[in-house]
Amino acid sequence: MRTNKNILVVASLIAASIFFAVSAAVFAEDAASDYPDQLIRIIIGFTPGGAPDITARILAPKLSEIWKQPVIVENRPGAGSEIAARYVADSAPDGYTLFSITNAHAVVPAVSPHVPYDAVKDFTAITMTSIAPNWVLVAPGLGVHTFKDFIALARSKPNTLNFGSAGVGSFMHFAGEMFNDAVGIQAQHVPYKGPPEALADTVAGRVQYVVSPIGAALGLVRAGKLIPIAVTGKERLPEFPNVPTVAESGFPGFELLTWTGLLAPAHLPPAILTKINRTVAEVLKQPDVQQKFGAISVKPISTTPDAFQKRIADTVAQYTAAAHKAGIVQN
Repeated sequence: MRTNKNILVVASLIAASIFFAVSAAVFAEDAASDYPDQLIRIIIGFTPGGAPDITARILAPKLSEIWKQPVIVENRPGAGSEIAARYVADSAPDGYTLFSITNAHAVVPAVSPHVPYDAVKDFTAITMTSIAPNWVLVAPGLGVHTFKDFIALARSKPNTLNFGSAGVGSFMHFAGEMFNDAVGIQAQHVPYKGPPEALADTVAGRVQYVVSPIGAALGLVRAGKLIPIAVTGKERLPEFPNVPTVAESGFPGFELLTWTGLLAPAHLPPAILTKINRTVAEVLKQPDVQQKFGAISVKPISTTPDAFQKRIADTVAQYTAAAHKAGIVQN
């Protein structure tokens, strides 16, 4: 009799587990079918004008049109996107607070070991939204017009040339240090408040070169105020076919990309995650969206959540190693 009672107890427990599992699945499906039913905010960790801001503003009205709910972009700049990241990490994982990020999301924990959140574990990766190479730009007054001549000059005068960045620990700082290390040159870092100031002083010749996102300097290059000598992607830029890649110029395997993507707080329900991922992927395929992305020299791209999560983790590890090697660590 005791054996039969034990069997009944086990059977009851199994039945209850199945009931709760099915109920949870049904609840999740219902939540996804109702999502969204209110305003959605896309948080940006920088002032307006950068890639995570522009791409989010291109996507927002399209998502609003599909979801029949307002989608707004909200800038919360400061501390290299740390302020925005903390805000999003502390928000409810319900799909109504999203986070448009760039590589800087991986820079913060690399240079600030005590940052009060985990750049990977405290967020749900949704999808990448764009990807683009950077380029190496020199001041016209430097007197070099090719990558080969630049490397020869830099190696002949170690620690004489200066390179500009958007500030200590910024992506442009990392890009410059990683480029210098890869091509075997030594130069002095000069930090500025942001990309515009760094580019302006490169034009003026106060610094001799900069590794910059394409879009940030496109107007200056087209106007002949800066000279592009190399691209950090695997392929040459269609608009500048005579500018070689770093990889084909004697440094095979070198690649340094800028990307953007969407995150949500950790523990976003899988059904809602899937819905957002698929909708964004659908929007990124629209011809007018692709045209607008192309206008700022970035390529629209969608990924699986797992693929984007891995890219973030790999980038954090890459930048952490680079930060220690170059001594870019803040307390």
